[in-house]
Amino acid sequence: MPTLTLRLADGETILIDGAVGTELERQGVPMVQGVWSGDAARTHGDHLKQVHLAHIEAGAELIIANTYASSRHLLEFGDLGEHFEAINRVAVEIALDARRESGNNNVVVAGSMSTSQQGGPFPPIEAARSNFADQAKIIADAGADMIVLEMMRDIDQTDACLSGALATGLPVWLGWSCIIDAARGPSEPMLFNGDVTLRDGMASIDGRGVELVAIMHTEVVDIDPCLDVLDEVWEGPVGIYAHSGEFVHPNWIFNDVISIDDYAHAVQGWHERGVQVLGGCCGISPDHIAALSF
Repeated sequence: MPTLTLRLADGETILIDGAVGTELERQGVPMVQGVWSGDAARTHGDHLKQVHLAHIEAGAELIIANTYASSRHLLEFGDLGEHFEAINRVAVEIALDARRESGNNNVVVAGSMSTSQQGGPFPPIEAARSNFADQAKIIADAGADMIVLEMMRDIDQTDACLSGALATGLPVWLGWSCIIDAARGPSEPMLFNGDVTLRDGMASIDGRGVELVAIMHTEVVDIDPCLDVLDEVWEGPVGIYAHSGEFVHPNWIFNDVISIDDYAHAVQGWHERGVQVLGGCCGISPDHIAALSF
């Protein structure tokens, strides 16, 4: 099967998975203060594998390992730092096991990395660089096919995360999380921290070797203004995986989650705009993914 890189170059559309963390929460897996779902691979591996299998059954061609909230500094914030290597390694192994069990060897397994704070502070930048480099190496050594950077929302921490991921030599996709600031309006979406525009974030990764840029962990209604900016400043492939609901540490609150039909309608519109990689994040279930067709 051609690599995702070649498929994107050929103009193909790729379906990725929906949320992992919030789907674990739906199954009753407890979320941990400071690390959210970051410890689930160690404590609830069977539940995690079933989430991956549900997404593969729904048609996902790429599943993302549960390493989003598993950076060393985040685990240390949640008093789990001693399990850093094991959590990341096992999370990737569980995703690989799900692929084998599904019988679909064409499914791509990505490791996830994020600058997520989970209510804590950003680490000093040099500590972040070291921690992300170590996490990326563990993910790569565990057998991930690629790395997805999720919920990037500033420049300095994103640079540290990106540098660590690129050092592995694996393909790297980057997902920005954005908001629409009332003062600036929809013409200038801001990164989630509210201090930097999406446009400036894109300038900071220019020429760095990112293979795909996505808008993720962003409200459905805010996606199109972000795509307007990417249309202006990015010539590569684009992905979308929006969220629906609200986060109140350490739990996702499933209030007013978008219906399956409404999400499918929104995704179809993004596809018609030329978005090639489509899926969902927090609040978006395997049932949402199964309803998507291109």
